[in-house]
Amino acid sequence: MSKIILTGDRPTGRLHVGHYVGSLRRRVELQNSGEYDKIYIMIADAQALTDNADNPEKVRQNIVEVALDYLSCGLEPDKSTLFIQSMIPELTELSFYYMNLVTVSRLQRNPTVKAEIQMRNFEASIPVGFFTYPISQAADITAFKATTVPVGEDQMPMLEQCREIVHKFNSVYGEALVEPDILLPDNKACLRLPGIDGKAKMSKSLNNCIYLSDSEAEVKKKIMSMYTDPGHIRIEDPGKLEGNCVFIYLDAFCKPEHVAEYMPDYKSLDEIKEHYQRGGLGDVKVKKFLNNVLQSELAPIRERRKQWEKDIPAVYEILKKGSEEAEKVAASTLKDVRNAMKINYFEDNNLIKEQAEKYR
Repeated sequence: MSKIILTGDRPTGRLHVGHYVGSLRRRVELQNSGEYDKIYIMIADAQALTDNADNPEKVRQNIVEVALDYLSCGLEPDKSTLFIQSMIPELTELSFYYMNLVTVSRLQRNPTVKAEIQMRNFEASIPVGFFTYPISQAADITAFKATTVPVGEDQMPMLEQCREIVHKFNSVYGEALVEPDILLPDNKACLRLPGIDGKAKMSKSLNNCIYLSDSEAEVKKKIMSMYTDPGHIRIEDPGKLEGNCVFIYLDAFCKPEHVAEYMPDYKSLDEIKEHYQRGGLGDVKVKKFLNNVLQSELAPIRERRKQWEKDIPAVYEILKKGSEEAEKVAASTLKDVRNAMKINYFEDNNLIKEQAEKYR
């Protein structure tokens, strides 16, 4: 069986460093590993419209922003197929068929859906499209017969629901769909990067993000304002690592060579942590270290983005070609699904012959 990846993002704004450590960086590694036969990266605009239906321009404008972030991070159109979800009409038809395999109560129990509904204050009035987006996501994954879906930990319930749909479909209609596996970040600090204010999740709406497209000055300003340990008032005070954003970010980004270059008095990040915990190491020094680490990671991303920004028509052409390729694959899967469900009336010559014989 071919090894295939499907993953993507909603185009509701520029992507931030949480996206980067949670999925983007890993996607580039997987793309360049040579281990996978196909990699599909989807800009999920149709899904974004489920809670932005009254503001389609927001989604429209952010298509190119997300594409620029993808390309600047190192995703390459000759290695990964970049496409726009709404350009693949087959996904809608697959979603329609899968809806019959899922109950309302099962959707209501989905922890990710429950959390998202609460976050968006949808408790009193949930858009049907938003409520059923786990089904839409299953259509996205199965349309490309993805064997692997690299996501953050918060998306595990969504993938589990997809696996349930695949199992139910194959049990009822025969083996037509591929059951995907989840691939989580291998660095625990990357599972969910907090906002710079210490909130549990980095979020555009909370204005607590460091964006991949932020300037060097913007990144530094945000890092220097970052939440640390409120009890670490004086340099000599012992500091706590738990909930301390600076050290969470260092766990996600810091490499041994960063310590050697920017904090040569220490042998490792663990040694820096120990000094902070016993006292004698100030927040400003640690933040400056994090700034150096993050700037070194983001500098090549910024440079690639500047180059792509000079040729936006080329970015749209990449998305157009990727969408055309993706649609061909989705159409093939849809044909398999329709055959399995026996709703391929005009292609089933045996059916036509049987009916003809019946009425002779």
